[in-house]
Amino acid sequence: MPDLYIDGSWRGALDERTREIRCPADGSRVGVVDEAGGKDTVEAIAAARRAFDEGAWPTTPAADRGDLLLRVADLLVRDKDALARAESLDTGKRLVESEYDIDDIANCFHYFGRQATAEAGRVVETGTPSVDSRVVYEPVGVCALITPWNYPLLQTAWKVAPALAAGNTFVLKPSELTPHTAIHLMRLLEEAGVPPGVANLVLGAGPEAGAPLADHPDVDLVSFTGGLATGRALMAAAAGTVKKVALELGGKNPNIVFADADFETAVDMALTAVFLHSGQVCSAGARLLVEDGLHDRFVDEIVRRASRIRLGGPFDERAQTGPLISAAHREKVEAYVARGLAEGAVLRCGGERPTGPGLDDGFYYPPTVLDECSGDMSVVREESFGPVLTVERFSGEAEAVRLANDTIYGLAGAVFSTDEAKAQRVAARLRIGTVWINDFHPYVPQAEWGGFKQSGSGRELGPSGLAEYRETKHIWRNTDPSPQGWFG
Repeated sequence: MPDLYIDGSWRGALDERTREIRCPADGSRVGVVDEAGGKDTVEAIAAARRAFDEGAWPTTPAADRGDLLLRVADLLVRDKDALARAESLDTGKRLVESEYDIDDIANCFHYFGRQATAEAGRVVETGTPSVDSRVVYEPVGVCALITPWNYPLLQTAWKVAPALAAGNTFVLKPSELTPHTAIHLMRLLEEAGVPPGVANLVLGAGPEAGAPLADHPDVDLVSFTGGLATGRALMAAAAGTVKKVALELGGKNPNIVFADADFETAVDMALTAVFLHSGQVCSAGARLLVEDGLHDRFVDEIVRRASRIRLGGPFDERAQTGPLISAAHREKVEAYVARGLAEGAVLRCGGERPTGPGLDDGFYYPPTVLDECSGDMSVVREESFGPVLTVERFSGEAEAVRLANDTIYGLAGAVFSTDEAKAQRVAARLRIGTVWINDFHPYVPQAEWGGFKQSGSGRELGPSGLAEYRETKHIWRNTDPSPQGWFG
């Protein structure tokens, strides 16, 4: 069956190109999907434009839009097993992680289904009895939604659900490496009753399928989650037509552990922070900052436990983490480790490709710990996006804050301390979008998600996430108009 969804119909690419998808865990063939080119994307944009300008969706009552999202949430729950399996085959991640993701995705659609009617606007007091003044919210228009390969359907849900809740139309372009759950979601949207042209899907690589989304004059908003270099290019391309741009560009996230931290909790969380999904998480705690008095004992224990983490494929129930997404990405991670060692880091564990049954055919890389790092090392400053933990020492609050903030990124981070006042002081001084205290990685749909500095612009999830996909309008109405007499 064709894989592109444009103007309410499934179709193949105009030039009949396809892409073979293989599982990163063992190289097995997952499937073959249609690969869009620029002309396909332009047609999808045109369909979304017509649906917004001429269709009923933007003016559909918010309650009805919310009901559609709630139906999608129920369908996601119904298809959880199939979706989780497809996500694991595309990404190589453990099936249990994908199952958790599908639960979060259904919750996201439930949340925005309810949120659609939560804010209708507000009255503005003018002090003039003959004037009423209202602020109302309207959809932005045609949204280009570009999503990454590490959490394919979750990141898609974070964009699609609020865009639809606010009354927009969209063109979705998932990563070319992980397309299958996006295809499945579009089928669920179709089943739930989304009108033709409101939701459109193009598959393919960014330079071909994605390029028109950033500079086409009929696109009103670009929402992108991915790498910093691509985000900069998209922002530059969008500037020509002054589009709204929402970017989430990852981070190099500090995990600060004070000497008075609860040892077992901090060790456990530090391992999860960086090695979950083999470090392929935008909020991964890849920078471990440990206070001097705790450093040796803490790092020794991290190394001991990291060395025992078991690698394996999606359906290996004994595996604790999986492969990297591709051969090219593994080579990138290896290059960062080699550069770190050349710059003076000390390799404590990992650092070499694993071998053995079940590992030779996949893109595996072991949990790796680099000790005695400093802030001028490229492996500390740049996002390797792999299972690589760098360790820096600090002495006292001031140095911890200085080291943590010495980065171009500002997405997430954590503070571990049993001194509540100190933890709160440090958290307040960190220039990052999400700070966890004595925890790492959790989020809730009610909270905002986004970053400071070059981690991106805009916020997802929560009421602010919905605001990304709405325009705010102030309506002033004079109920007793009369001549003003300015010019006679």
